[in-house]
Amino acid sequence: MENILVPIVLFGAIFGIIYVVVSARHKEKMAMIEKGADPALFKRQLLKFSQYNTFKYGLLMIGIAIGIFVAGTINEFDVIDKVAANFSSILFFGGLALVIAFLLRNKLDKEN
Repeated sequence: MENILVPIVLFGAIFGIIYVVVSARHKEKMAMIEKGADPALFKRQLLKFSQYNTFKYGLLMIGIAIGIFVAGTINEFDVIDKVAANFSSILFFGGLALVIAFLLRNKLDKEN
């Protein structure tokens, strides 16, 4: 019974989340139309936000890859515990990539 229940609950949760997001976006667009605003403005803002997210997550993946590489190098030389090296390197370089993305975003916003 549990083997069937887990996929059903998971599917229901995913469907519920998608439904809430879509209905909230629809209500927001309807409110914009009622107030006389152009819904195309919403798409332009969403696109700009999406482009930054792609950049940010791309840098995050690069940082995680560098962290995995550094952790593997540290593990080869047995400098510290392997588990500690793995987690600390991945989290450090992933966080560093997010900070770099934030700083680059601020720099680009100041230029524009």
